[in-house]
Amino acid sequence: MTTPPYQPGYSQPGYPQGVSDKSKLVAGVLGILLGTFGAGRFYTGHTKIAVLQLVVSLVTCGFGSLWGLIDGILILVNGGTDAQGRPLRDS
Repeated sequence: MTTPPYQPGYSQPGYPQGVSDKSKLVAGVLGILLGTFGAGRFYTGHTKIAVLQLVVSLVTCGFGSLWGLIDGILILVNGGTDAQGRPLRDS
């Protein structure tokens, strides 16, 4: 068995290709400052999670904003992915 030759634009199934065009720093800061509104998750393309963050914050009269704050800190520390599963770029 031989491995197929390298082809530009070809990626293995289940493996995202490349790095996201979204910034880890921007996503983390948006999560910290505007996590109540799910801004960091909207930025990375995770709209379902962003809407859920917004709804939880509204239903809990703002206490749910802690989720956005913690989420923003975790994105800054551990990194994250965009909606296509690609890792966020560092700068």
